[in-house]
Amino acid sequence: MVAGDPWQGGATAAVLQYVDGLSGLGHEVLVVEPVAPAALDGAGPVAAYFGSLAPLAGRAALLARDGGGTLGLPYAEVERFAREADVLLNVSGMLRDERLLEPIEVRVFLDLDPGFNQVWAAEGFDFGLDRHTHCASVGTRIGAADCPIPTLGRAWIPTLPPVALPRWPEGDGAGRAWTSVGNWRSYGSPSHEGVRYGQRAHSLRRLLELPRRSGARFELALGIDPGERADLAALAENGWGLLDARAVAATPGAYGEFVRGSRAELGVAKEGYVVSRGGWFSDRSAAYLASGRPVVAQDTGFGAALPTGLGLLSFDDVEAAAAAVETVEGDLDRHRRAARELAVEHLDASRVLPALLERVAVPEPRSSLIVD
Repeated sequence: MVAGDPWQGGATAAVLQYVDGLSGLGHEVLVVEPVAPAALDGAGPVAAYFGSLAPLAGRAALLARDGGGTLGLPYAEVERFAREADVLLNVSGMLRDERLLEPIEVRVFLDLDPGFNQVWAAEGFDFGLDRHTHCASVGTRIGAADCPIPTLGRAWIPTLPPVALPRWPEGDGAGRAWTSVGNWRSYGSPSHEGVRYGQRAHSLRRLLELPRRSGARFELALGIDPGERADLAALAENGWGLLDARAVAATPGAYGEFVRGSRAELGVAKEGYVVSRGGWFSDRSAAYLASGRPVVAQDTGFGAALPTGLGLLSFDDVEAAAAAVETVEGDLDRHRRAARELAVEHLDASRVLPALLERVAVPEPRSSLIVD
């Protein structure tokens, strides 16, 4: 997420929320990303992007998955940090190196892709869950009676995506369009016990008529293959503006400017998040809210953890989406103020991260290793 797939500013920004949040609490933080060995080529695009990330200078390393080689901090320095670290936040269990895992007493499997990770694990993919002392997820409803996501015999600690508020000042002006950033497809659509965990493509197809129904302007920074000709034509015919995500949000800075320059966000979730009712809430939507940009988001069950109605509204079909957009447009300034207030009250990293650390019995760590 940091640099292994370069020039995705939104993905990098999501990790920086944790880095800045923990640093703001007084923690020493190291970020490690396992990558393919070829990505360590100092003349390649991964190295160029990694080197451009000033907030990570001197406290990050790209680690070859086959062990040993690094870009950024040398392996010996990463190993030293692991011996002294109080807690590991291991996104999707990506770190497998036992020399780095074993010394850390509290090892948290941090799930940012709820439903998909659990289904793949249930189908036999080894995420190394047994190598962790705790499991936490932004799927805040995993384990609820009406949530089909397999728990895998574990208690999943609910946690919201943190926002490092100093990185997200409120935007100026009203903004010209409703926007969002994301991929049309990310990977396959697994099924488990009769439930298909589909992609954003499946959700967005059901919203094609939204521009006409709402009268609002929509511009999506969408990663979509040019070969998706039928879908591209349908989006254009229905009035959706499409932007190149890597042109408008290639770096964390550009991503932030894009968010602040927006009128509001239309949050379209992967179909898997919607049908599972797992309570997933987007780090992207959290950034919009912190920037004083209202969010109308597809309902995943997040209303159990966050207040909705002002600043943040949910929908479950195109009619409800159009009504929510019209509600925001009818009192934009009020919803903008409420958006920022919601982020401050519920998503501020200085609230979210201490709560998570307390749940894993590390109330005041001073050395944290983040693996994404």
